[in-house]
Amino acid sequence: MAILKLRNVAYQAGQKQILQNVSFEVEEGAFLTLIGPSGAGKSTILKLIANLINPTSGKIFFREKDIMKIDPLIYRRSVSYCFQQPSLFGEKVADNLSFPYEVRKQAVDRKRLLQLLHEVSLEADYLDKDVTSLSGGEKQRIALIRNLFFLPEVLLLDEVTTGLDEDNKAIVHQLIERVHQQGVTIIQVTHDQDEITAAQNIIRIKKGGILE
Repeated sequence: MAILKLRNVAYQAGQKQILQNVSFEVEEGAFLTLIGPSGAGKSTILKLIANLINPTSGKIFFREKDIMKIDPLIYRRSVSYCFQQPSLFGEKVADNLSFPYEVRKQAVDRKRLLQLLHEVSLEADYLDKDVTSLSGGEKQRIALIRNLFFLPEVLLLDEVTTGLDEDNKAIVHQLIERVHQQGVTIIQVTHDQDEITAAQNIIRIKKGGILE
């Protein structure tokens, strides 16, 4: 069963046509990889699916419902977007990791919090670290697990391993695989050749935003 459907989706910014007539379906539980040259519109597709921007024409359906008719706050709890450049806020790591609980008006589950830190090879004392003191790899791991305290139905990954060293990349890959094994549908954009080689379900986007 398809969890997401794109039907004749186009996106134009000013006079520039970024995507044209993009149609595909994503099966529930799939791990889909979008590849293609820089500027082809891969990240734009993720942002459209995440409802961060609206298509110029065409429709996107989540569980057979037009996402434009779903409350964005509710939708984004089901379809979660992880940026290429991690964006942390507040002063401390703890500010970021308590946020998913605060927006749901729930008490922080410290056991779950420490578990996820452990899964990305970070110790409990990271909670008290200033976000400005973190390395790029540490910021990316914190940003990623912030999306996973409450597992989404779909996880969108926009080149999340770009710029990471091999150790950090391996940690992120292991976490993503564990999340996928828990039934989360994953759509990733990547230029990483190892990730492309390992991918089993690929859609290639040509320059001009057209599916090959």
